[in-house]
Formats: sequence, C-alpha cells, structure tokens
Amino acid sequence: MERIENKVKNQMKESNNVDYPDFDQMWSSIQQDELKVAGGEPVELRPRKRKRFALVAGLSVALMATPVYAALNYDWSSMLSHREGIQSALEQGLGQTIEQSVTKDGVTLTVHTAFVDENRTFLLYSMKPGTSQDVKDIDFEVIGLKDSKGNFIEGNYGGKWNEELGEFQGYFETDWVAEGQKTDVKFIMENIQLISNKKQSISYNPNDSTTQVFPIQKDGMDSVTLQSFEQAEGRTLLKSNVTLTDPEMQKRWIYFEAINDADNSVKKAEGPPSFRDGGANEAQIFKSDTLREEGTKFQLSYDHILETKESTWSINMNLSKKQLENGSFKQVLDIPMDNVPGGTKIHEMKVTPTQVRLKFTQEEFNRIPFGDYQLDVGGILLDGYFMTGTDPKEQELRFEMKGLDAASLANKPVTLVAKHRIDSFYGDENDNPIHLTDISEKQQTTTSSIAGYPISWAYYLKDNNLYVESLSSDPTFGGVERTYYLDGKEQNLGDPEPTLMGAFGDAGSNKSMDVYENFDKKELDIYIYSFSTNKPNEELRIPLKSGK
Repeated sequence: MERIENKVKNQMKESNNVDYPDFDQMWSSIQQDELKVAGGEPVELRPRKRKRFALVAGLSVALMATPVYAALNYDWSSMLSHREGIQSALEQGLGQTIEQSVTKDGVTLTVHTAFVDENRTFLLYSMKPGTSQDVKDIDFEVIGLKDSKGNFIEGNYGGKWNEELGEFQGYFETDWVAEGQKTDVKFIMENIQLISNKKQSISYNPNDSTTQVFPIQKDGMDSVTLQSFEQAEGRTLLKSNVTLTDPEMQKRWIYFEAINDADNSVKKAEGPPSFRDGGANEAQIFKSDTLREEGTKFQLSYDHILETKESTWSINMNLSKKQLENGSFKQVLDIPMDNVPGGTKIHEMKVTPTQVRLKFTQEEFNRIPFGDYQLDVGGILLDGYFMTGTDPKEQELRFEMKGLDAASLANKPVTLVAKHRIDSFYGDENDNPIHLTDISEKQQTTTSSIAGYPISWAYYLKDNNLYVESLSSDPTFGGVERTYYLDGKEQNLGDPEPTLMGAFGDAGSNKSMDVYENFDKKELDIYIYSFSTNKPNEELRIPLKSGK
C-alpha cells in the first residue's frame, strides 16, 4: 500500500492538485562538463591532459569515500520527503557505501547505500531494465532481507520511476536491527513487473447528477461508475469505482482524471485530500465550475503490465552500524502523561543520527489525543508521526532528524510538544436516536444535539443507498465519526466517507457522511456511535531532558 500512497503523492504533485514544497536538489548529475558539489559553485571539468589523471583519481577517491557520491547521478530527495533523517544523513556523507549489482533477465538491481543504526535498517537501490519498451514504472511481488540464519525480514518500501535516467529508484526500510555491530544479510526481490501507463477516455457528463456507468472491457477492467455529490462553496465530490475482471488490478494504480483544454489535470478544490481504497475506488473533491468548463475531458489513467520477469534478484551484503554510531544513545524516561487516558507513560527515548523515537506504554489502549507532534531540541523543531506495533499497549512517536546534529542532541534540552487536542467519545449517554422521516431521493433535514453541541443532519437516497450527512455550527465539535441503526439488538454501522471526514478533525471541517447500502425503508432511527471534540489551540509541553 505504501507504493500506492507514494504514487498518489507523486501524481498530486505533478498534476498541481495540492501545494507541495519544492525540495532542494542536493546532489546533481555530472553533466555538461561540470561537477556540482553541495554548498559550492560548479567545478568545471576541463579536458586538460596534464591534470586529467589527477582529477579522475581525486574524483574516484571522493566517490569511494563518500556514500552521497556513490549513488552518482541520483537525486533521492523526492522519495525521501518523509524520510528527512535519511536525506540529512545522505547530505552529511553518512551511511555505508554498497554499490553492488546483479543482472538477470535484462534487469539490473543495484544497492547503492545502506543506513544502519539502532532504530532501523534503510537501503537505497535502483533497477534498470534493459529493454526498448516504454517502461514507466516497476513493481515486484517480493522484497525484503534474509538474515544469516535464513529468516525473511519484511519492511516498508517506496520508489519512483526516473524518466530522465530510465531507471526505478527505491528504498527499503525495516525496524529490524542487527544485534551486533556487523551482520551478513541478503537483499531479495522476486518477480519483477515492467509497467507502462495507459489512458482510457470517459464520456462523463458533469452536468448530469445521476450515476453514470461506462464500459471499459479491457486490461482487466469491466466498467467504471461515477457518482457526483454537490457540496458547499461550489464544490463537487466525485466518486469513481472501477469493476474489475482481473483481481490483480486491485494492486495496480487506477486514477480518474479531469483534463483541461491544455491537456493538464484539473486542480482539485482545497480541503480534505483525495481518498483511495485499493486501486479501484477513489473519491475526489473538485471545484464545480472547473469540471463544467468547456473543453474539459475525462479519462482513466492506469498501470498496464508490459512484462513479468519471474526470477529472483539477490545481493549479499555485510552491513555495519559504524557509520551511524556517533551520537546514538538510549534513555529510559517513564514520564507519566497525567491528562492523557489509559495510564499513558513516555517510557523511552532512542536517538540516532537519522531518527528520534519515543516509546509510549499504556495500561489500556487509548489513542493519544493530539493531532500534531513536535520535538523541541534546543529550539529546533522536529515533526513527528505515530507508529503502532504488535502490542496495542505500546505506541511509538518518530521524528526524522532534520537540521540537527545527533551528537549534539545529548547536550540539548528536549521537550515533547503536542498540539491540537482531539478527544473521541463513544455514543450518546442518553441513547437518543435521530429520527429520519420521508426518506427519498429528495434531500431532507433535521437537527439534534449531543453533549451540548448542535448538529444539523441532511439525508437522501441515491442508487438505493442512504446517505446521512452531519455538520455542526460549533467549531469545537470535531464531527460525528460514525452512526448506526438497530436491527433488533444488532448494530448496523454506516460506512464513513473519508473524503469528507478530516483525520481526527484536522481537515478544518466537522462535516461527515455515512453511507448505508441497499436501503429500502421510508424512516429510520439512527444513533451516534462515536464523535469527537476539537481544541485546535490546546498545547501540551512535556520536558524530556534538560540540557548540559
């Protein structure tokens, strides 16, 4: 799924759908007789015979000594935008140079650089297919490591096709860490697929609010169904669902696009991001007038497998922690978070040159109720994200090391900063139902309240499905997270529409929508299963370590 998520981000960036920061190109190719070095001016490589040997020899030494240059002609920044600690280590020349390749069936796999510390093992690799086919991407059925005992090690992975070089650049990341300073491992990839991009025009009519179905009947797809929902402020929620004849297409990239008369993707409306469920279902929000502009066209863009190479590519490596051991340390904290439910403690802090990890333990599982996390290290702020492991009572907050020397962190004061509190609550303590009457394709409205918060409801039928929307005028209400109705004593939960629901209230709107499929009643009592409250200005600061 991470591959699909990365593709969504890349597609959105390339299509100008959302505003992304421009990432500085830190390491550029040797082109047009010049070598661009970080932090300096281009160095001209003039063809002077007397100095040619010395220049080449000096450059070779630099390439062998510095992992950054070992991955010559590569810019990894676009795929490391959420792995800034690795990008920072790359910029500093840290990491272990591997530069080992294997070629099978015309495809060359190269592992360039490894980053191994007490938090993770991270590899940068590339794949180059030796073919004249119009390859736009590469996928694979198996990727991972095998340790010296033959145990398979899974992990996260991502990557992007480099159009200029005709290669796939990728990373593999795992929480597995070798027990000793050095270890022998094998990097493995199996059954590589060469992928192109195909497009299928769709004669969608944005002025028709009814459900529209278009036959595809090729490349593993049967048809595409498009549903539109008018939203406030001149916006349209557009849902697309592709019916598949080949289950393998569920793993593939399928993307519905609106194209303007300049053949560029139409920019989406500001607000909640697009939502994808696997490869076939998608929900996007557009500005209504841009969809209806003259000359706007619609199409499906999708992956098409050109060829599958059924083989195994493996590279033996001896990985070492030596390059990243400076500045690494672990400290037991056991600091209680008194205003967080579940008996939550900040148990441990583990620091390496690429990442800081805070481990939280709980007596009973509860989501830590904040939307944004930062680590204040002597005035330098690192952004954090949560990861959950196999034990539900343990959670981990991770901070990529960016703009900070890990060796100096041991002497700096460290404070955890948690912002934008969002608390979730289950149900209505009074079990008061919201009574829906005259259910039909015509939109009906009603009102209710919960915990003192006013809620406006809108509901209607569309294609035999009941849609129930909720909205509160009170901005401190985070939103109705889910509703249900009773069939006897059994709860029938509605399916939330993620495009309208902000992740824990951070999308700037408390509007939400539940869908009940195959609905045929004229009236219904629904109940609130869960809701949230929203305190965007609340901030919690917890000192973790004093400076020296």
